[in-house]
Amino acid sequence: MNLEDKVVLVTGSSGGLGAQICYEAAKQGAIVISCARRMAFVEGVRDECRRLSGKEAYAFKVDVSDPYSVDELYEKVMEEVGRVDILVNNAGFGIFEDFLTFDLGKAYDMFEVNILGMMVLTQKFAIDMAERRQGHIINIASMAGKMATAKSTVYSATKFAVLGFSNALRLELKPLGVAVTTVNPGPIETDFFDKADPSGSYLEKVGQIVLEPTKLAKMIVRNMRHPKREINQPFILEVASKFYTLFPTIGDYLASGIFNKK
Repeated sequence: MNLEDKVVLVTGSSGGLGAQICYEAAKQGAIVISCARRMAFVEGVRDECRRLSGKEAYAFKVDVSDPYSVDELYEKVMEEVGRVDILVNNAGFGIFEDFLTFDLGKAYDMFEVNILGMMVLTQKFAIDMAERRQGHIINIASMAGKMATAKSTVYSATKFAVLGFSNALRLELKPLGVAVTTVNPGPIETDFFDKADPSGSYLEKVGQIVLEPTKLAKMIVRNMRHPKREINQPFILEVASKFYTLFPTIGDYLASGIFNKK
């Protein structure tokens, strides 16, 4: 029980990767707070966490794009639980479409959820962590924030922002005893793609690099015990992203060819 009685809050945890992170943390003895908009689902996650940990667990409704909803979440957590030791910013969504025909109203929505809402929520809990001089913030970004591909213009922009925010935040909070980790996954086999790619063809095309949420969740929870700068998965995309940065011509070739399956 390496996370014994640590309080772990996970946004976007009504299913998929977020729910699996909750379960893995509960197995390690953590007190888990599951948060999302779909209350019926987070209550189910809470109940499973209670069973796995044998401890109390919590479920709160939050819309991270709404600052008032974030305020309510913070107040409830501090009143009912008292603190958060590890914050996992997992809430987010993507839409893969050509930019020339992209509905920019959806772009505003994506930025509000993927980065602006995350920043509002993070600031609240980071202030408390800094005052206690302990804590860990884990931001779920994406390989799309390191290596953009066609049809991911807006989504990649939000994840580039998450990566930049995390890098600067890590430097600010390190002297205050708070660690910051950025997780950059490739495609994960979750319902994320129900919205991002309604055709359902993308995961089939990239099947060889699709991540299993349970395995990634275990990796993230292990990192809670020994915080590191980044988690990049799968390995082949991590290598490709380095080529993308160091060798731009090769990077464009990879991004527009081998890894462009949308």
